[in-house]
Amino acid sequence: MTIIRRKGVALVDTPKGILVVAGRRKVFTLPGGGADNGESRKHAAMRELREETGLKTKKRTYLFSYNGGKWHTTKGSVKNHTNVFLISVYGYARPRHEIRHIAYWNPDSKIKISGRTKWIIEKYLKMKKD
Repeated sequence: MTIIRRKGVALVDTPKGILVVAGRRKVFTLPGGGADNGESRKHAAMRELREETGLKTKKRTYLFSYNGGKWHTTKGSVKNHTNVFLISVYGYARPRHEIRHIAYWNPDSKIKISGRTKWIIEKYLKMKKD
């Protein structure tokens, strides 16, 4: 059985670079996570961004969706159905909850980002250029 997980991801593009977060292993990803019951993926992205970094949303724009990220659990397979949002923010970013590190990715960064994060950022940068 495959469980569908509705997920929202926040892409925060700042003058310092694109905001990325990491736990203990220092593999950086974009802030985001699963939507709660009755919660939209847009609101999940904003909530997760606030929970993980303390940043609050000023404006959000839907960018794109993708399906992927399948993994196996004792209860079956889980597959993400993800919406990505460009979010402008206010406040000061600081690691919260499971997040231990915050950084800003740019093309010259030596930051280790996940494969999916790299794919999302590349897709966003191509959209921004077009």
